[in-house]
Amino acid sequence: MTELRIRAATPEDLDTVLAFWKAAAEGTSISDDREGVERLVARDPRALILAESGGELVGTVIAGFDGWRCHLYRLAVHPDRRCRGIGSALLAAAEERFARLGGRRADAMVLQNNETAHHAWGAAGYAREESRRRWVKPLTG
Repeated sequence: MTELRIRAATPEDLDTVLAFWKAAAEGTSISDDREGVERLVARDPRALILAESGGELVGTVIAGFDGWRCHLYRLAVHPDRRCRGIGSALLAAAEERFARLGGRRADAMVLQNNETAHHAWGAAGYAREESRRRWVKPLTG
């Protein structure tokens, strides 16, 4: 595999990221639009982490830190590039970011029916926390 480059996204990457998520990410989010991702990058320019190989986007993860907790979202690897260490490299970058910021524990949002993701998160050392459920409420129409 061509050398993997891990870097923070810039505003110029956002259209590419959104298109990538349509091909590589499971499910959609209310925030999966240009305005939502622009807001993320403007608020925390190092939160959206990209993996590139040969100049092509091959993976993403959002490593959000609110000053108290570390949250991982949108870990996605291109389907043709899976099982090559890209997801592991992205998680290592996210975990290093959290450690630098003083984070003590990371959690990941994973779709309940995404068994492939469950295996990947388990292999990365994450454990399912059965005692909690996520409650959500859309804030817009």
